[in-house]
Amino acid sequence: MDGGGRFSGPLSPTGYPGDGGLRARLASRLPRFLRRSRRPRPATPIAERLPAYAGSLGLSAAFAAVAVTGFIASGRYEAFVVEHGRPLDIAARLAGFGVERVTISGISRMYEREVLQAAGIDGRSSVVFLDVNEVRERLMRVPLIASASVRKLYPNEIVINQVEREPAALWQKNGEISVIAADGTVIDTMRDDRYASLPLVVGEEANTRLGEYLALIGAAGALGERVKAGTFVSGRRWTLKLDGVDVRLPESGAAAALARLVRLEREAKILEKDIIAVDLRMPDRVVVRLTEEAAAVRAESQKKPKKGTAT
Repeated sequence: MDGGGRFSGPLSPTGYPGDGGLRARLASRLPRFLRRSRRPRPATPIAERLPAYAGSLGLSAAFAAVAVTGFIASGRYEAFVVEHGRPLDIAARLAGFGVERVTISGISRMYEREVLQAAGIDGRSSVVFLDVNEVRERLMRVPLIASASVRKLYPNEIVINQVEREPAALWQKNGEISVIAADGTVIDTMRDDRYASLPLVVGEEANTRLGEYLALIGAAGALGERVKAGTFVSGRRWTLKLDGVDVRLPESGAAAALARLVRLEREAKILEKDIIAVDLRMPDRVVVRLTEEAAAVRAESQKKPKKGTAT
């Protein structure tokens, strides 16, 4: 070592700290479990690492996957679900959670079977896996239902509370009759006689003018009960069907025209005569159209010569 505290001799692989020889001597003094082994480990084949039955399990899983894929692709799975329900629902039913009772409140015009069909609930359903939000959305797609709520009562009951729209009239268009609400919205189709007592409007846009028609019925007084239907003509005016007689109203002043008809009926029983139409579109006169028989009799009477007239 020189005067500055530095080594001046050559570096020896065994003579100074940090050299390989010193590391080897220190390593030899370490406990055996801390010594690093430089002997390479022989690689274990993957076949020896897996359990003896892994191959059989893999092959079985592959065959099962192919079988399930074929079962689904062939349509047999869908047929199975249609007949028996989803596998999860089947398991839930076996565990005692099948839907055995459905309580429905708020039914007014609908039948219970219609509500269940709309909700998608039947004997294949289970309480556990029934999606109440989905059921509510299905019910809300029914035009007659204004609002609905669905909840579960374990183990096997579903409760449905619904509010139905109130039917206001029937609307006939292109030969088809629909049930409409007061605002003209179509809420159902005419399938049976449960709506037979509702007012009937006919023609394009007649549903949106329902308020006008009902006001005319009110203005008709005692004759209002005899009005069977109202036809909205050319998007401008109404013609009322009253005991087989067409009452043609003007585009404006329809209520005043009806008041004239009420007076004529009271004074002259005009609607009891052999007529098929009363035209009130002109404010200063009333035009009537006779039945074919009455018109023929009148024409024949006009052909006869008057008394005292030479033939």
